[in-house]
Amino acid sequence: MRKNKNWLDQSERGSLLAMKALTWVTLRFGRTFGRVFLLPICIYFILFSFEARRSSIDYLRRVLPRPPRWHDVLRHYHTFASTIHDRLYMLSGQYQYFDVRVHGYHEVEAYMRGRGCILMGSHLGSFEVLRTLGMVKQSLPINVLMHENHANKLNSILNALNPAIKPTIIAMGRPDTLLKVHECIERKEIVGMLGDRTFTSDKRVICDFLGDKITLPQGPLAVAAILDVPVILFFGLYRGGKRYDLHFELFEASPAVERKLRAARINEWAQRYADRLEHYCRLAPYNWFNFYRYWNE
Repeated sequence: MRKNKNWLDQSERGSLLAMKALTWVTLRFGRTFGRVFLLPICIYFILFSFEARRSSIDYLRRVLPRPPRWHDVLRHYHTFASTIHDRLYMLSGQYQYFDVRVHGYHEVEAYMRGRGCILMGSHLGSFEVLRTLGMVKQSLPINVLMHENHANKLNSILNALNPAIKPTIIAMGRPDTLLKVHECIERKEIVGMLGDRTFTSDKRVICDFLGDKITLPQGPLAVAAILDVPVILFFGLYRGGKRYDLHFELFEASPAVERKLRAARINEWAQRYADRLEHYCRLAPYNWFNFYRYWNE
């Protein structure tokens, strides 16, 4: 078995000054003008990010019905760059650039407006389109559990665009993390978690995904079981141009389970989550943004 390089070990690429300059230009002259810069940026990173390029090819050969070509890798990078670029406009309140279509929300609305819930997403598409656009318009309080020490340069720019977002972030791996999650649920708020990346200290579950084995974290599902809070799946897929499709699915309405049965049930849930993730990967294959060695080989 080849040991995966942890995604947290990857250094953040790019100059902070260049990021700030690009942000200023794109916000000043508009989205259409700003997107002109995405293609050369993607070509640069394809040429000089060997590990990420290899990981992109590895993923694409699993999800596409044919061997990937260079234009597939470019499209994969460009989709990723497009979602990051769009976050600038979402965070600065420029929603007129986007056509957002929502699927399945009415089926889960009662849970999201009820006693709080876990909104379980992934690094497929854009989670931000929900937090900064969908939730703003629908006035649903959403907090996001995330690792703050990764992508510090990019996050510093994004937080500056909308300082109100910062207090809704719950830092992972701290002694009070679970307490803060519980406090959000007690206030009947939504807690967003991404369930497709593991941390060094995570308890893990081995699952089947795109024809091979991966490890997923127990954390999001364990928290839901402990707090007995509904779990809703969310996938915000970028469909090209200005369009995003937001998909909601009820995953577990009441995940409480006896402690002695919890581990087995979490294993079942993790595989079901992997199955749904695979479904949406095949639906929008260029939306997968885990550019590191992901599969256990």
